[in-house]
Amino acid sequence: MRERLGDAVYTLLVLVAAALLAFLSTRFGFSRDWSHGEGASLGAGSLAVLETLEGPVEVTSYASRQGGLRAVVADFVDRYRRAKPDLTLRFVDPDADPAAMRAAGVSVDGELELRYRDRSERLKVLSEAEFSGALLRLSRTRERIVAFLEGDGERQPLGKANADLGTFVAALGSRGVRAVPLPLAGMGRVPDNADLVVVANPQVKLDPSVAAALVAWVDGGGALLWLTEPGEDAGLDELAGALGVRVLPGTVVDGNGQAFGLSDPSFVAINTYPPSPVTQGFALTTLLPQPAALARLSDAHWAVQPLLRSSAKSWNETGHIPKAGENADTVRQDADAGEIPGPLDLAFALTRVSPRPDKREQRVVVVGDGDFLANSYLGNGGNREFGQRVFDWLLGDDAQVAVPDRSAPDRELALSQAALTLIAVLFLVALPLLLVATGMLVAWRRRRR
Repeated sequence: MRERLGDAVYTLLVLVAAALLAFLSTRFGFSRDWSHGEGASLGAGSLAVLETLEGPVEVTSYASRQGGLRAVVADFVDRYRRAKPDLTLRFVDPDADPAAMRAAGVSVDGELELRYRDRSERLKVLSEAEFSGALLRLSRTRERIVAFLEGDGERQPLGKANADLGTFVAALGSRGVRAVPLPLAGMGRVPDNADLVVVANPQVKLDPSVAAALVAWVDGGGALLWLTEPGEDAGLDELAGALGVRVLPGTVVDGNGQAFGLSDPSFVAINTYPPSPVTQGFALTTLLPQPAALARLSDAHWAVQPLLRSSAKSWNETGHIPKAGENADTVRQDADAGEIPGPLDLAFALTRVSPRPDKREQRVVVVGDGDFLANSYLGNGGNREFGQRVFDWLLGDDAQVAVPDRSAPDRELALSQAALTLIAVLFLVALPLLLVATGMLVAWRRRRR
């Protein structure tokens, strides 16, 4: 009787101890990262960014309930929540209201929106470098002033027409960028408080005084974004000469567009990018409707890096481009008409030592297309993200959080063809034959008994 009572008490004590341990585990967390190079933990750069954020950070993930994407996002964000407890995560099902998701600009399942104070950032790529870089940009407090040239039919930064930039500029506003009009014809010069000047496809030839003011802005060390189009005559030859670039005649057509499901050869899709600070780590597809090709001139004053480049199946078509429903097979490159085979450069990033004493580097970007940022095309692929990268770089907000490579060295097994053949022979031929022979030997011995 006493032994049974003792066993019962012992069992009860074990259960109570287990319950206490389970209760304590919900109150006190304990974790250790034993992966190679602590690859499952945040790097020192990310932790330093979190320390600069004084206040809560809200993360919204537009991930569907199906599949395991929500678990992946939650596990990733938990790395940051352990270091910053007031960083919150909530999920929104994009399938519940597709129209609202399209209106909000959500185009990728699992897309993230980071909000800090009155600013927000959108991410389509889930990585520590992208996430921490977005937090770093949100932590900056100074408002950036971007002046959009107006008065000659340019794209309106706050306009809602298909060709205007209202949707994109509204997204910039949530990231601490303020767009202001720049009527240079009446002002004579660019204000000193402008951080960036944007020339977005003037429809008429600029007054010589306006063109001269833009050249003076560049000569003085100002940052510039120049969006041009095929056949555009804005009277900016002097500016092009100062930058050492030239717009090639014609419209770029690219036969590689069929791989992206594009029927119009004048719509150029790009998913591989030349090495540059703007496109580092960028893996989304950029769509350029009817772009112009650019060429660099010999100019020792600027370092020029291509940002966008068409495929080897492209050229600058100077003749008729078939419309929808027309036979596209009639388009052929004509070298006699000055058509140059691809790859062709569609955007340049220019840098040089800044003549301003308060800045180290002057930056300019020239893009042979303005439609990719327009309201009607902004939601295609990575157009919005590429545009934001361009503005971040021009405004000096391109600092990325350094994330060292901490992947385990033995995650991949590389075997030669001879080794693969040997393994196949052993496991697919030799081992089955050995098993059959062993079975036959055992059966033969049993029969002899």
